[in-house]
Amino acid sequence: MKVRFMMLVWLLLMAVQIVLAQQAPALDFDEYVNKAIKDWGVPGVAIAIVKDDRIVLAKGFGVRELNKPELVDEHTLFAIGSSSKAFTAASIAMLVDDGKLKWDDPATKYLPGFQLFDPYSTRELSVSDLLSHRSGLARGDLLWYASEYDRNEILRRVRYLKPSWSLRSRFGYQNIMFLAAGQIIPSITGKTWDEFIRDRIFTPLGMKSTNASIKSLTASTNVASPHSKLNDKLQVVAWRNIDNIAPAGSINSNVADMAQWLRLQLGGGVYQNQRLLSTAAIKEMHSPQTIIRLEGTQATLYPEAHFLSYGLGWFLSDYRGRKLVEHGGAIDGMRAEVAMIPEEKLGVVILTNLHGTILPQALMFRIFDSYLGAPQRDWSADMLKATKGLEDQAKAAEKKMELERVKGTSPSLPLEKYAGTFQSEMYGESKITFENAKLVVRFGPNFTGDLEHWNYDTFRVTWRDPMEGKGFVNFRLNTQGRVESVNIESISEFTRTSDPAGPVSAVPMSEADLKKFVGKYALAAPPLEVSIEFISGSLKANVPGQPLYSLIPVAANRFRLEGAPVGFFAEFEVAEGKPKSLTLVQGERPNIVLLPKS
Repeated sequence: MKVRFMMLVWLLLMAVQIVLAQQAPALDFDEYVNKAIKDWGVPGVAIAIVKDDRIVLAKGFGVRELNKPELVDEHTLFAIGSSSKAFTAASIAMLVDDGKLKWDDPATKYLPGFQLFDPYSTRELSVSDLLSHRSGLARGDLLWYASEYDRNEILRRVRYLKPSWSLRSRFGYQNIMFLAAGQIIPSITGKTWDEFIRDRIFTPLGMKSTNASIKSLTASTNVASPHSKLNDKLQVVAWRNIDNIAPAGSINSNVADMAQWLRLQLGGGVYQNQRLLSTAAIKEMHSPQTIIRLEGTQATLYPEAHFLSYGLGWFLSDYRGRKLVEHGGAIDGMRAEVAMIPEEKLGVVILTNLHGTILPQALMFRIFDSYLGAPQRDWSADMLKATKGLEDQAKAAEKKMELERVKGTSPSLPLEKYAGTFQSEMYGESKITFENAKLVVRFGPNFTGDLEHWNYDTFRVTWRDPMEGKGFVNFRLNTQGRVESVNIESISEFTRTSDPAGPVSAVPMSEADLKKFVGKYALAAPPLEVSIEFISGSLKANVPGQPLYSLIPVAANRFRLEGAPVGFFAEFEVAEGKPKSLTLVQGERPNIVLLPKS
């Protein structure tokens, strides 16, 4: 009888443990999350947990936007960033299941005009290579992030991106290759990537709120605002339109919808008794394709891992003796984490509205530890400490750079001589203009920056979009002392294609200030006389044999000659309130100095 009683007690305990394993983490989890978002300064977080094909938690914490009352809930939309990559891999897997392509097929079989810098890589690059970050290319992200190029133009221009490593030799994170994979879909099906994932993934999974473009966000009233810490202050920032790289990261979703995506993955390709992906497809996507070295940032993000690799759209590592399948996502003002331990039929999705935070990673480990019965390590505190250490290193590097700045130097040329149009085969055109006695650099729709001299021919640029921060612009002069090229940090080297560009705006001057320059100026040999006249409220230059030029003030004593070739200026030397000379600046030609005629 006693044995039977003990057996009954044991069975009851086992039943209780099974029930507990299917439930959400303990009640103090809410308190833990609320404290964590306060410690990290994250406005809002949404979390969903799937266990044994059941959604055991779908909940929001914090607010959608700083200083506004609307709370985050399970239906609040966030950008999931690069967590979108797994959807592109699944889409290609569906075409493999349909017999429309093979993983090892050459990418050029479906993208006939696709070309890399290296002919060998162009020929050998396979469909699976596109999805596993082993193309040999560095990122080249400014090709899409900073441009207005569409998907086809980005793929055309990637041929100019020089390889950093040989094909399949090492891991190199590459968004443009996922775009290439996404562009295979219309070449086979006639549907865009956006249409395909909607019809084959979102709709069957009931992901009704999920979309693939920020243009669709206007249809919802429950949307999180992106945030970033700029100059140590938390601020709302703009949503970034990345439709041109969509297959690599443009999906917007909520945790209620993303939980269905987890159910499909954990179900081995089956969702509510409907098979959407073959078992072989899931296995292929969740199998290591590219080895990743566990060092630097990777070691911080995977502190418990012994091995790290990349599958097809998923990072793969070990965690407490189990296989971890996961992928983060980051785009301006947002950070996401989607993760699974398949053998435990356990998955989590964590969405946040703060740029650059790794809080989702910390919460993921905390949740997994709760289900695995592991010691409850304070992952939030530990990873926050590690993050602050990295931030301190970055600040120290900034101070070191300031100390190493060479003081007392000047630009080699007058500022207007640095202005001009510059060209890069891959990135296109960049312009540097001389405006209000300062240099301004422009590249694409997002990058406009003001230049301040740093040292020698290097300038510090402060980008007007606060998300882009600061950088350096370095000019290279040729043997004639003329600007030959410019290197814009983190973008590219651009070669000069035109003479200096004139200013785009004038400096306001009073009528009295303008009239003091009126008079005749002469050069004895060869004989030349220039008359400066005040006509209809502005100065005009009458040069023999040439049209009448308007003088547009760009500084107190400097004027652009409107109608003259680019780079032509009239510059007066003034002493005791009177002009002492007039210098005609003629671009690359020698200057002409004329004296007032008595």
